[in-house]
Amino acid sequence: MSRYQNWCQEHGLVTINDVDTNAISDFATSLAADLSAASAARTVVSVRGFHKFCVAEDWATANPAIDVHPVNIPRRLPKALPYESVLILIEATDNGDLPQRDRAIMELLYGTGMRISEMTNLCVDDIDPESETVIVTGKGNKQRLIPLGTYALGAIEKYVSGERLHLVDKGPGTHRLFLNRRGKPLSRQSAWECVNKASERANIPGVSPHSLRHSYATHLLERGADVRTVQELLGHASVTTTQVYTQVTVDTLREIYAASHPRAR
Repeated sequence: MSRYQNWCQEHGLVTINDVDTNAISDFATSLAADLSAASAARTVVSVRGFHKFCVAEDWATANPAIDVHPVNIPRRLPKALPYESVLILIEATDNGDLPQRDRAIMELLYGTGMRISEMTNLCVDDIDPESETVIVTGKGNKQRLIPLGTYALGAIEKYVSGERLHLVDKGPGTHRLFLNRRGKPLSRQSAWECVNKASERANIPGVSPHSLRHSYATHLLERGADVRTVQELLGHASVTTTQVYTQVTVDTLREIYAASHPRAR
């Protein structure tokens, strides 16, 4: 609010009742020079709340901000990795000095599209090798069943029957699937670090667990999965959240069309 207060003083607006709608609109426009769209929107929301409070407390006779709204922030489209890059990332965990756990993590994140917090909360019993599925507990403790591909399942089984057996003996005993070197449940930050190591070794910068989730969804849609199915797999409460991925797919199709069709231009 200090930014707004300073702006009002610079423009000779001494009291609350000196401010009108045009003044607040001008202030909102001035924010674009110094702030990001998101920060500017938050500032306008704060100003609106301030003037609403002033009216409620009878400090002002009217609310000049009632018709001033923050600009719509363009929705960022998720960045999906090409499938070839995902392969390089996963293979980077087979360098010899990285634990089997890292390979299982990379296979699981891309093979299921689950959130990293969902993955670190997994227990061994959540994996069902017989039905090739995993039970994931998402936001609001809602559970969903996700199919496991043979690559992810194979990496998990190798880790559970090998490296994890030695780790669990070092710790206090836990049913969590992924453990740190002391045999305790792997933290979200440590799981992030596993992805960072693979990213560095593969020389593919900027990869995050969410990049793999985005890639999972986009690759499914590109290969014919419908939005409702992907919504269920990702654990989105609303299909609107999932539909952002369809825009990525449409953009890809446009590029292919423009490059390939003789009458595209």
